[in-house]
Amino acid sequence: MAAPKKGRGPSGGQGRPGRALVIILIAMVALAGGMFLSGHTTPRLGIDLAGGTSITLKAKNQPGKPNAINPTNMDTAVGIIERRVNGLGVSEAEVQTQGSDNIIVNIPKGTNSEQAREQVGTTAQLYFRPVLTVAASGPEQPAPTGSATPTPSGSAKPSGEASPGGEDKGDKATPSASATTQGRAVTEGLKKAPTPTPTNSGEPKPSDSPEASPSADPATAKLQEEFAKLNCADPEQRAAAGKDALPTDSIVACGSNVPGSYEKYILGPAEVSGGDVDDAKGAIDQQTGEWIVSMEFSSAGAKKFQTITSRLSQQQPPMNQFAIVLDGEVVSAPSVRTALSKNAQISGSFDQQSAEDLGNILSYGALPLTFEEVSVTTVTAALGSEQLKGGLIAGAIGLALVIIYLVAYYRGLAFIALLSLLVSGILTYTIMSLLGPAIGFALNLPAVCGAIVAIGITADSFIVYFERVRDEIREGRTLRPAIERAWPRAWRTILVSDFVSFLAAAVLFLVTVGKVKGFAFTLGLTTLLDVVVVFLFTKPLMTLMGRTKFFSRGGAWSGLDPKRLGAQPPLRRSRRANAPTEPKEA
Repeated sequence: MAAPKKGRGPSGGQGRPGRALVIILIAMVALAGGMFLSGHTTPRLGIDLAGGTSITLKAKNQPGKPNAINPTNMDTAVGIIERRVNGLGVSEAEVQTQGSDNIIVNIPKGTNSEQAREQVGTTAQLYFRPVLTVAASGPEQPAPTGSATPTPSGSAKPSGEASPGGEDKGDKATPSASATTQGRAVTEGLKKAPTPTPTNSGEPKPSDSPEASPSADPATAKLQEEFAKLNCADPEQRAAAGKDALPTDSIVACGSNVPGSYEKYILGPAEVSGGDVDDAKGAIDQQTGEWIVSMEFSSAGAKKFQTITSRLSQQQPPMNQFAIVLDGEVVSAPSVRTALSKNAQISGSFDQQSAEDLGNILSYGALPLTFEEVSVTTVTAALGSEQLKGGLIAGAIGLALVIIYLVAYYRGLAFIALLSLLVSGILTYTIMSLLGPAIGFALNLPAVCGAIVAIGITADSFIVYFERVRDEIREGRTLRPAIERAWPRAWRTILVSDFVSFLAAAVLFLVTVGKVKGFAFTLGLTTLLDVVVVFLFTKPLMTLMGRTKFFSRGGAWSGLDPKRLGAQPPLRRSRRANAPTEPKEA
């Protein structure tokens, strides 16, 4: 007996189509279960559909820069604010200019708009200032005492270096300067800190003279008086502290290490600006397992930072700390254990949220302009709701027309197409619902349009496959061989078509901003799901349906009737006629 010829097995797993159906069924159940367990059973809506918060910021010229408000600086500020808001996980936020000196920030409902508002509003320059004095601040402690106060969270260390065992990480108490030593500490701090001089770029630059300015004594007395009177628990005093000060000024400022408690500081002149920070982010220290904030400085910033940390590392607490000051508020005040340069880490009592927030502030804190919050308004979704209603009606009409066409033209095959559309819809809905809390995805009107367009893309894939099968039947083949022979040519065409759609969506997502990104994202997502549904659901289901009598017999309502398709009769081999034999002679 001759050995069977080796050949390529039927594509698509003709023998086990149920395995693919089980896989996609498990995926659907897992996504639906995750959606219900997370409590997010509906997609997050964008500001045009659900409303949200609209913040108007007005640009202000900085001291010494009367012509800073220009289109270039405004566009730079828009980009930084947009990255800052999106760094919080707020997707679909709109940041755009209005007029020559206003920026409008629209934040969708359902996000942490208060947190975003705080970060959007803190648009002043970011500075690193040496700490001269720190004390607890509150109604009962308006002036510094000899009691212990919490050290501001964080300690600075070189990148990649583990904290020495038993060393303070910001969760222990450190004595503050007493009332009798406060003046001496401030005076010594002002003498040791170089006096920065403004440069053309507006960033602080240490002067060569280490001596205090002639007005050091009256300035010290004034700072002591402001420090003694400052009550950071009072919102008005807290908001006014450190505002509108020049980088070359020593200031008093407020900070909060623990929610509900406040510290007040006397800070020396700024020596490093936020513009010197190239990158910063919250991450987990692989050696200690704790959350840290890693910073990377520019070349010029590394030199400045090395100068200040070299000096601070030789001081005693609290004068070995530098304060990270944003809009006059101390957001962190880590202590310095050793001189640092280009790369540094801030470690301490961080959790994921606080580490990411500080990294976000350090990355996007420096703006070419300062801004004041002019208005904060709540945006209603009345207009968007009407547009959504109209869009859904249009989508429903389009879907109905597609169904009518499939039933009229493909008859029984329409059942497979409709089930495939249903599976695609379930996957799209569950994934969109889960992407809201996961990555901040918000469904806006353009995204809805992208989902409606996807109906046509998905239906087109089914039509390509169905027509390939019908072509095989027209050539005289029976249904089961036709299904398997049609698949290799069909899936190549489907992949090429979906690749073009996905490429267009990806390019659109990368080069556009605002709401158009929602359209591109939805179009790309549904295109990927189309491939999954066709390979794991439509093809296996078609294989199973081909084994049923309804489809295999090619009835008039199956959509695969050979007579209606104009099929050619099957080719048969002709038998060779028997050659006539000569009559035998008698």
